[in-house]
Amino acid sequence: MARIKDYFALVKFAHTAFALPFALIGYTLGVKAAGFDPWTLVGVLACMVFARNAAMGFNRVVDRRFDARNPRTAGREIPAGKISVRAGMWFVVLNAAAFIVVAATFNRLTFVLSPVVLLVVLGYSYTKRFTALCHLVLGVGLAIAPSAAYIAVTGTLAPTLVWISVLVLTWVSGFDIIYALQDTGFDRSEHLHSVPAALGVRGALRVSVLLHVVTAAMVAVVGMQLGNGVLYWIGAAVFLGLLLYQHWIVRPGDLSRIGAMFGLTNGLASIAYAVFVILGLVVR
Repeated sequence: MARIKDYFALVKFAHTAFALPFALIGYTLGVKAAGFDPWTLVGVLACMVFARNAAMGFNRVVDRRFDARNPRTAGREIPAGKISVRAGMWFVVLNAAAFIVVAATFNRLTFVLSPVVLLVVLGYSYTKRFTALCHLVLGVGLAIAPSAAYIAVTGTLAPTLVWISVLVLTWVSGFDIIYALQDTGFDRSEHLHSVPAALGVRGALRVSVLLHVVTAAMVAVVGMQLGNGVLYWIGAAVFLGLLLYQHWIVRPGDLSRIGAMFGLTNGLASIAYAVFVILGLVVR
């Protein structure tokens, strides 16, 4: 029988640090516009957890055969037999249902959009079967977070949140391309699509750099729109510094540093950026 820690491992709960800090930025901007409600904060946090659990669980279920054949992923919970396919699907269904229920408590717009959000975050799992743009779809899935949190608080969407979402989209897509370099050979052998499989290591790294240049531009745009002063730019410098660091440690001839440390670097970048952005909003 599956244990709780197996489900935490299934969804890589620590990776919630990628999108959650940006959701909290969206939430804080919403509070500045419409006021504070502690239950809305609890709901936003719950929705982030439920949506991510559903997405990751679904990905592990539908990719189980590929995971079993890939030496890097063969030890994952479903191919390793720690969690059954049936249990995995129940986990997805329960989390998806909980997400919709909680989203319905905010306002009509969040309720109407909740199935669309699930369609994006669950649908991503199939994109690698037919398009190398799968990395961008993953980016869209995480980019929803800040705008969704703002809508949960206010029932509307502000232009600044669109720029923040573009920032998240390009940042996530860029580092996901780097992460996918580990499976270039496997993806080609299984006829799966990814930027590394299509363009090779050097080509993929160039695309990642281009996406992160756009990310840097969005960081600047958001900073000018928020007008947070020095606190924002401290957070921006840390975020961009860590972004630059990951491009420095990953070279065409040396992919050995891609892995747990790579995920930690991006998680720290997200948290640091959010902390300084939120501090700037609070003390302004």
